Amino acid sequence: MLDYTFDITRKNEAIKVICGVDEAGRGPLAGPVVAAACILPDGFIIEGLDDSKKLTEKKREKLFDIIIESAICYSIASASVEEIEEINILNAAMLAMNRAVDGLEIKPDLALIDGNTSRGFTIPTETVVGGDAKSPSIAAASILAKVTRDRMCYDFDKEYPQYGFAKHKGYGTKLHMDALREHGITPIHRPSFLKFLNK
Repeated sequence: MLDYTFDITRKNEAIKVICGVDEAGRGPLAGPVVAAACILPDGFIIEGLDDSKKLTEKKREKLFDIIIESAICYSIASASVEEIEEINILNAAMLAMNRAVDGLEIKPDLALIDGNTSRGFTIPTETVVGGDAKSPSIAAASILAKVTRDRMCYDFDKEYPQYGFAKHKGYGTKLHMDALREHGITPIHRPSFLKFLNK
């Protein structure tokens, strides 16, 4: 469980409001990339909060509800498949994260960005490698983004049941690859991620 030490040490007279920012869906072969920004109350501890990748889906769903009820404010945004194809996945992830920060009702003094890249933000940022295992604000954003994207994949599964999106969430599993070779790509697939299918 994460405590608030990492976040609180970033605060000073000039930095009073901090948000955590993370994205989900950079690696899948289909669907948008989703990002979230989250401002938690000072010193607020959420039991079980951790890097979303370390949690079960059931635990993430439970924490999702706790986070949206407890956060001072939060914002969830995305970049579409078309945008991913146009500007590449890294820039699309940055775009989604910028949109999430811009969507906050309260403007933060600092955004803690998971990873080692920060681009285009209108407020000061600090990149934090492995941030979702260090900062509760980033961990909360990670869960909001991951759960939101997983829910999108359940909707994709209803629309394209032969592809198994509910199981693989768009990642390149054998099930997904076999479905692609049998049925071809859909409008929600990322063509630039699938060039190998023609080889």
